[in-house]
Amino acid sequence: MTFESSLPLSMPRAAKSTETNKAERIAKVIARAGLCSRREAERWIKVGRVKLDGKVLTTPAVTVTAKSNILVDGAPLPEAGKARLWRYHKPAGLLTTNKDPEGRPSLFDSLPDDLPRVISVGRLDLKSEGLLLLTNDGELARKMELPANNWSRRYRVRVNGRIEENKLLELAKGFTIDGVRYRSIQAVLDRQQGANAWLTITLTEGKNREIRKVMDHLGWPVNRLIRVAFGPFQLGNLKKGDVEEVKGKVLKEQLGKGGGPMQMPAKPEVKGTRKRDSKARKPKAKNAHRRRQI
Repeated sequence: MTFESSLPLSMPRAAKSTETNKAERIAKVIARAGLCSRREAERWIKVGRVKLDGKVLTTPAVTVTAKSNILVDGAPLPEAGKARLWRYHKPAGLLTTNKDPEGRPSLFDSLPDDLPRVISVGRLDLKSEGLLLLTNDGELARKMELPANNWSRRYRVRVNGRIEENKLLELAKGFTIDGVRYRSIQAVLDRQQGANAWLTITLTEGKNREIRKVMDHLGWPVNRLIRVAFGPFQLGNLKKGDVEEVKGKVLKEQLGKGGGPMQMPAKPEVKGTRKRDSKARKPKAKNAHRRRQI
């Protein structure tokens, strides 16, 4: 089954805009050029970094067409190419930001020189590691981050403490911490190793430091956090620090109508730990297909 995006990956984005001369929000156009996300473009406009037809903008509530003259920091927008996506294995100790007031290292300083200017799809905090998606298209990044897509993020998490199964079951119902409402979280105990335990945690929302805050609330501080999947994209055997581009065909298959990601079906509620009665398991088909890692 194939899907047609309103922004086909086989067509340069600039060409699409030129053909239709369609009016679009200026922040969206800047994001699509790969300079930043749409939200960041809006901030740039508010602080006077963007000019439109010779005038400094102070509000992002402006629409433009292919004929508009847009300058960011005095330079024209880069020529827009096709949307691209990369898988990156982020090591711990790197920030997911271009600049840090404290001078801490950024992952963008460690990327290969032949990689074009990219932004991240979502973030991983300084101590977290694992799969991070990178793209040259800020608008694509925004669409992939939307909670409405129902894309699951899966993590391997090591916590300090002895796990109580009833607390894991409560997470699936959703809950509130310090006035912040969190959606259902699926958590499975993989193994208890003395004072520490490994969990597999799946969520669809991904609020700021959500897993760390939730585990702290339960009395199980996190001492290692690895993202192993973001929607259909898997960390797989990608080594720390390595970057691998997602093939255009694969990326196009994951885009739904309107240029955004397909909605992923919600995973069934976790009933407990991974310990199950072997008699209740259904035998696997002889030639059952394994899920392909992207």
